[in-house]
Amino acid sequence: MLSKKLAAVDRTRCVACGVCENTCPLGAAKVRRGCYAAVEAERCVGCGKCAKLCPVGCIEVKVRADA
Repeated sequence: MLSKKLAAVDRTRCVACGVCENTCPLGAAKVRRGCYAAVEAERCVGCGKCAKLCPVGCIEVKVRADA
């Protein structure tokens, strides 16, 4: 069962620093092509650790659309 929350990345603001990737306890956040981070919805539990530590504030925890 998926959690009701999900982290979402604003690609236009992401600097691909890797903080989210190194912080995510479930490995849901990954830096793609060295350009931006993305979150695997199937793995994300919406804990918010990535959003809390993102140095540019481009990650937001939202309620899943299918929740």
